[in-house]
Amino acid sequence: MKRENNPRPCIIDLSLPIEEDIDNTFPTYIKRLNHSDGADYLGWVVAKSKGKPFFERAKNIVKYYLGTRRITRMDLPDNMFISHETVTASVHMGTHIDAPYHFGPVCEGKEARDIEDIPLEWCYSDGVVLALSRKKAGDAIAVRDIESALKKIRYKIKPMDIVLIKTGADKYNGTKRYLTDFPGVSPEAAEWLVNKGVKIIGVDFLGFDRPYPYMIGDYFRTKDNSYLWPAHLLGRKKEYCHIERLANLDKIPKPYGFKVACFPVKIKKVGASWARVVAII
Repeated sequence: MKRENNPRPCIIDLSLPIEEDIDNTFPTYIKRLNHSDGADYLGWVVAKSKGKPFFERAKNIVKYYLGTRRITRMDLPDNMFISHETVTASVHMGTHIDAPYHFGPVCEGKEARDIEDIPLEWCYSDGVVLALSRKKAGDAIAVRDIESALKKIRYKIKPMDIVLIKTGADKYNGTKRYLTDFPGVSPEAAEWLVNKGVKIIGVDFLGFDRPYPYMIGDYFRTKDNSYLWPAHLLGRKKEYCHIERLANLDKIPKPYGFKVACFPVKIKKVGASWARVVAII
């Protein structure tokens, strides 16, 4: 019997890493313990005897300093143990998903879902890429822009589609331009998509709304607070999530006909979380 051909899927990484030493909105610190230092650290962990009675812990620490109860790198194969890293970072660093709780405590008249309550079905579905690279920094992506992009690719949005907005702003990551040189999604455009049954909208730039300087400038010019993070605050009346800081949308070879997986890391009682977002062709 001839074996049926079953080619492996092509998986495209759409995510930015969490990293320090980069121009960005929140400070990030990564403490790295290499394999050799990790071996010595193991000795101290053993000596502290966490969870043991006080006097037993004190006795073990004394023995550690006397050298009679101490593990060092010399006691381990190849003089090494295992590496260990501690990351101190905002959940809004790197590619991440904002849940309804990030937008406000109440959504659609109910307690807003935090990130661990997001239905997993939302996070794996058909993807569609909307090319909007012509939008300039500080522009608002309007409903007509969404409709025009859909018309160009001859696609009709259906419920549960994961919509990815491609502007090319991800190429500025690591530079000061990443903080300012991108458009934002208007609340009207986001609501139009959500009303079509879309639960997750992703963008390849820093934040879902227009850049901070444009919003703040318009607010101080007019004193109209509707200029302040309007697409985020739409999430108080319409339940949806958005993905910020996507990358490599230009590597997806077709505007639709692929899957998107965007499962967030499960963290208790938070409004956002990091995600490894991929397109599956």
